[in-house]
Amino acid sequence: MNPLVRNTTLSAYLDFMRSVGVDPLPLLRSVGLSTADLAVPGQWIAVHAVAELLEVSADATGSAAFGLQLAQTRRLSVLGAIGLGAREEPDVRSALQLISRYEHLHSEAFHIRISETDGLATVKIELDLAATVKSRQLVEQVVGTTVRVVRALVGGVWKPVTVCFRHAPPADLTVHHRVLESEIRFGAEFDGLVMFADDLEAPNSLADPLLRPLARQYVEGIAAGRPGDDLDRIRELVEALLPTGRCSLQQVARTLGVDRKTVHRRLVRADTTFSALLNSTRLDLARQYVGHQRRPLGQVAELLGFSEPSAFSRWFRGEFGASPTSWRATHRTGDVSRPDPSTGAEQSTH
Repeated sequence: MNPLVRNTTLSAYLDFMRSVGVDPLPLLRSVGLSTADLAVPGQWIAVHAVAELLEVSADATGSAAFGLQLAQTRRLSVLGAIGLGAREEPDVRSALQLISRYEHLHSEAFHIRISETDGLATVKIELDLAATVKSRQLVEQVVGTTVRVVRALVGGVWKPVTVCFRHAPPADLTVHHRVLESEIRFGAEFDGLVMFADDLEAPNSLADPLLRPLARQYVEGIAAGRPGDDLDRIRELVEALLPTGRCSLQQVARTLGVDRKTVHRRLVRADTTFSALLNSTRLDLARQYVGHQRRPLGQVAELLGFSEPSAFSRWFRGEFGASPTSWRATHRTGDVSRPDPSTGAEQSTH
């Protein structure tokens, strides 16, 4: 299956496009995305769709430096859990190492590698994309974001020695020099940056030592639960898509960048169906959400992808043998064993 990335890599994209007078909706549709794909922070989307979106956006805005312009809006928060962890590391080196170690929590295609020699540190950025996918703008966004992350960690003014791109330079380098504030080498052997090795030892200006153990524990806990095979990967997407009301086999396949038959084959290999996987995921979440005494049941229905509370109530009664209200009155999260998931034909959430 095609690699995925968290949709936070496109945070501020919609606002930025509207600020320059370009309607982003047709561009999103042209690469198979929609505003709903960006609505729930942290949702997985296909990396190739992001790369294609940045390319068509560069054409639509007439900016050869579109990726760098978008990088100017980046903060550590776009990295989600690993951004939280990196924020509390004691110095730049340990922050970058944490990002490298847990990069899979943010993207299945981005890889950061750090090496040192002769007083210089090289930070290489690799993107695992098919050769047919144009990625110039995505590469520049990721490299530009890395520069901004290090600058934020150091605090104040910081400049890399050199920023490197494997692709050829654009005709106008004004934006590149303004955003990167350093020597830029095009036609280089790698994408990334070169910095003084001593800068890796710079104290992290954002860190709070009291929060560091909690941040590390949080990141490690999430990493331990990262899906390790196709079935877990599909289940995670089902859970992420349920609140959007668009959780269907077709939508899961589109997010993964494959066709329905491919997803179906992987489910058959795991001896299950999409309908069974959808229902078992709902069962797990329903027990958790309904067991939370203060969560409104109308909100629970939405989180589980039901268009109407009445539809949720009927489903819940059929699975648990009681209405959500009466079940809540006698149970709390984790008090009951998991019901057997039902099977049946493929279905959407409505």
